Amino acid sequence: MVVVNHYQCLHCGGCVGLCPVNALTLYELHLEVSEACTECGICVKFCPVGALEGTP
Repeated sequence: MVVVNHYQCLHCGGCVGLCPVNALTLYELHLEVSEACTECGICVKFCPVGALEGTP
């Protein structure tokens, strides 16, 4: 599953629209990754500040 570094996240929401399985939800100041995440890595590659990281 993708892990969010909440201190780095800008809450821009760019990753949310890219997720092919809609596993990302952006709340006002919190990005949540659901269990639907397939670890495709699209959001990790897109994040401009590197706030998303795939886990082994």
